[in-house]
Amino acid sequence: MAERASDRLLRMLGMITYLDRHDDVSVEAIASQFGVSTRQVMDDIDTLWVTGTPGYYPHDLIDFDAASYEQGVVRLTESRGMTRPLRLGAREAVALVAALRAVDAALGDALDPERAAVLRSALAKLSAATGDAAAAVDVRLSVDAAPDVAAAVATALRHGRRLHLRYVNASDVTTERDVDPIRLVTDDERSYLLGWCLLVDGERLFRVDRVLAATVLDTPAADHQVPDGADVFSPGAEGELVTLHLASQARWVVETTPVDAVRNLEDGSFEVDLRVVQHAWLRHLVLQVADDVLDVRPARIAQEVAAAARAALRAYEEVG
Repeated sequence: MAERASDRLLRMLGMITYLDRHDDVSVEAIASQFGVSTRQVMDDIDTLWVTGTPGYYPHDLIDFDAASYEQGVVRLTESRGMTRPLRLGAREAVALVAALRAVDAALGDALDPERAAVLRSALAKLSAATGDAAAAVDVRLSVDAAPDVAAAVATALRHGRRLHLRYVNASDVTTERDVDPIRLVTDDERSYLLGWCLLVDGERLFRVDRVLAATVLDTPAADHQVPDGADVFSPGAEGELVTLHLASQARWVVETTPVDAVRNLEDGSFEVDLRVVQHAWLRHLVLQVADDVLDVRPARIAQEVAAAARAALRAYEEVG
């Protein structure tokens, strides 16, 4: 699956801090520390090498010892201030306090104890440093779920209870299932419940805005071990492999969609391989980027999408 740009950015920032504290680290040791391949480490170092502050002359860039690098050893020689403690202005600090308070109010009870402790510790320290300005902050974060659903999910997570969900998926199919909740997950746009679904006997991510009803059961939730990355949607190998050939303007697809592979082409376009479990989801995606679609393989999928587009146009004609 192609890596999200945000994940790579976080790793590279962590890499700078790690290298600032450790001298002469082998590429293999860095790969082990960050859980990536040696090839990825070298790609990250090459990117960092041309990253810096405005001006972008050699003395403005993050720098490494070239001679050591040729021997497979990484030595940071210039961090460009990336390892210094972050200094916040008053307005920035108040904004961060507001965000942390909102997260604590909306999700604090649903977080696991370790994360909740980190959140509240950071909030307490930042509030103390901000002083009187923090007292005027009152922000509420809205989780995109019906109030009764959000309350049921929070209660089940807090008390370790099983949930009965009525859930509608991307294909508009409604099912009912019992779920042992594990944790609540949020990204820039959505909130998800990571849980162990007894219907399929495996972990699943449920978009909370698609939960039609949630009931807290008397049954205690069982403990389940889930793999790292379970809170990021990734279709399994059982999904059908589909290849989209897209114009460069549709690059956002790679940033927002779990993909198997990306191939950049000489003309600026690119091909992306996806594992598709629900064809309705794929049709929706392709119609979103219709102007930038150059090819879809297999051809049967292209015909399905074209048929859906024609049906939509006919519906508009009938209405108008």
